[in-house]
Amino acid sequence: MNFSRRIICFAVALGLASVAYGQDVMTLKECMQYAVENSAKMKLQQMDVDDARVARRDAILRVFTPEVSAGTYAYSNFGRSVDPETNTYVSTTSFNNGYQVGAGITLFDGFSAVNNMKISKTALKMGIDQEELTRDEICLATMEAYYNVVYFEQLAHILESQVRTAQDALTLAKKQEELGQKGYTDVIEMEAELADREYQLINARNQHADALLTLKDLMFWPMDEELLIDTSMADAEVVATLTPEDETESIIDYAVNNLPSIAIAKGRMDNAMLELKTAKWRFTPSLSLNAGWSTSYYTYPGMEGYVPTPFHTQFRNNGGEYIQLSLSFPIFDRLSTFSNLRRKRNESRRATIQYEQKIREVEAEVIRAVQDRDGASAAFRQADRRTALQEEAYHLNLRKLELGLISTIDFQKASDNWLNAKTSRLDALLKFYIKRSVVNYYNGISYINQ
Repeated sequence: MNFSRRIICFAVALGLASVAYGQDVMTLKECMQYAVENSAKMKLQQMDVDDARVARRDAILRVFTPEVSAGTYAYSNFGRSVDPETNTYVSTTSFNNGYQVGAGITLFDGFSAVNNMKISKTALKMGIDQEELTRDEICLATMEAYYNVVYFEQLAHILESQVRTAQDALTLAKKQEELGQKGYTDVIEMEAELADREYQLINARNQHADALLTLKDLMFWPMDEELLIDTSMADAEVVATLTPEDETESIIDYAVNNLPSIAIAKGRMDNAMLELKTAKWRFTPSLSLNAGWSTSYYTYPGMEGYVPTPFHTQFRNNGGEYIQLSLSFPIFDRLSTFSNLRRKRNESRRATIQYEQKIREVEAEVIRAVQDRDGASAAFRQADRRTALQEEAYHLNLRKLELGLISTIDFQKASDNWLNAKTSRLDALLKFYIKRSVVNYYNGISYINQ
């Protein structure tokens, strides 16, 4: 009865531990989400987008709203001054107080404000596209680091199995030596084989620790906390979608019209053209309208027999308004306008060339990505077939070793071939995952949603 209860308690504890472990294990998507949410690059880019929104708002207000200002002043004069009422000089202490409100708006400035509004709109869109591009770059870097961790972790598991096999083979060789079936040389060779496998295991564990540190750094994961990731994708026996039917031309068309990097390059080209138009219109005159109202109050506190006019009366009677229409002609500014026009023309040409070059780069990247994916698919299939054959050959040679039919050197060679085949298959599988993800990205599926 007690034994049964122990078994039940052990099973329950094991189940709870499995659940807890499952909650701590992070999938690739969760790692990418964590990296995006905590990335300093993303936070900085979000601030840039917010600045672009502020610039967009300011550009709109500059076009459609006037600039309004108000002010006041107060001063005392202890010497000779002009009487505002009689316009004659007086030599007594006076106190003056004034108020003014003014507004001005530019009616025409060579469409500079309108073009700046368009530029700010494009800049905001470019900022949003840059934020998306930064997110994609972080996800891709996280994916590569994630698969590196998976590779070295699985490699360590493979080498652990090889170490156990080498230990068993060494134990068998020692027994066979005692029975006279093996010589001392065979035992030494098996010990060397075991030492070699143990060295490779230590090296794989060190590489796994380094890859895990890189992943933590990319994710902004706390360095002193454990990070457990899901490695189940490395155990896939068959990949059903090794060669999806995608048309390269359609992927290129989609990438050219939708990729954030292309949108950013086009936005820079459009803004450069708008700035060029603004530079051309700087040769035209500018027209502005200003209007305002002002009033004042004065008194002579040191003058005997002086009865000051009440403040509210002066405030009303001394008020005045003005309206001003200004037309400004550019005549000579040390050729600054001509120099600016030349620079803007060069910037426009440069941005156009960069946009065309970016399109060519994306087209080449798509073609290369499709070729890499198909090549990785073929490599994985061949590696999978090779692994199956090498595994069968290894087990046959292991049986022969137990029967004393082959030498330790032949067995070591078979063991090395199987180890190389398994690691090559794992490497080919993970490379295929990355290449497939890149093609899917160019086809409109973001890394984080794959």
